[in-house]
Amino acid sequence: MFKRRERRLAESGPYYKQRSWQLSAGFLGVVVVVGGIVTMLSGPDTTTARANAAASQGPLAGASATKDGRPRGCRTDDSAGPALPQAAPKDVTWRTLGVARVPVSAAAGPTRIQGPLWWCYAHTPTGAALAAHIIPSQMSGSDWRTVTEQQVVSGQGREMFEFQRATVQSTDSQNSGTAVASYAGFTVTSYTDKAATVRLLLKSAQGYAATNISLRWSGGDWKVKADDNGSLHSPVSAVQSTNGFILWGV
Repeated sequence: MFKRRERRLAESGPYYKQRSWQLSAGFLGVVVVVGGIVTMLSGPDTTTARANAAASQGPLAGASATKDGRPRGCRTDDSAGPALPQAAPKDVTWRTLGVARVPVSAAAGPTRIQGPLWWCYAHTPTGAALAAHIIPSQMSGSDWRTVTEQQVVSGQGREMFEFQRATVQSTDSQNSGTAVASYAGFTVTSYTDKAATVRLLLKSAQGYAATNISLRWSGGDWKVKADDNGSLHSPVSAVQSTNGFILWGV
């Protein structure tokens, strides 16, 4: 019933040239929105060399898992188990990440912040939901390659994202761009101990919209699974009601 109230913004052409993708990118952190205009460059990101050098470094880059399967130094409270959340975590605080404001939970994660990497999420539906908000929002800065290599599942989708993202200018300050939407809520639409799908509710001056983020449990933490076309999220759909979503209340 809820899905019938959604209106999909169908557009033709590559997803990264579609207006809906460009508008959603302001809060998802995939590209930088400056005055509502996405700047697409003709050449690669000017920080490519530095980012490539750093991409192989970090807690999620190699075989650093301990006996419990988590990366070294990662500890989370997974006692909530696989039950889908019915409310937002009570311990959430909001922090600025690139051009977005993102929720952080001491229990569900990320419990570790190491350079550009915000990582160590609870192996629970709520942990997956937090990762779905934060990992795409890390992609606006010049360290996006490091984040991509360590927090996006390897494969064709990641390769396509890297190719397309390299044509977009980076920003390392929230003051360099204007987010056109904010995170308003979420729902975990599917969950197993190996995969999850999180639907994010977004709010802008035009109203509400929603998009799906696919995640996989890989290397002892949640990682985003990119579509084969390189997109880190599904096409954005306008929604007329917030029913079915857990609202952040911000």
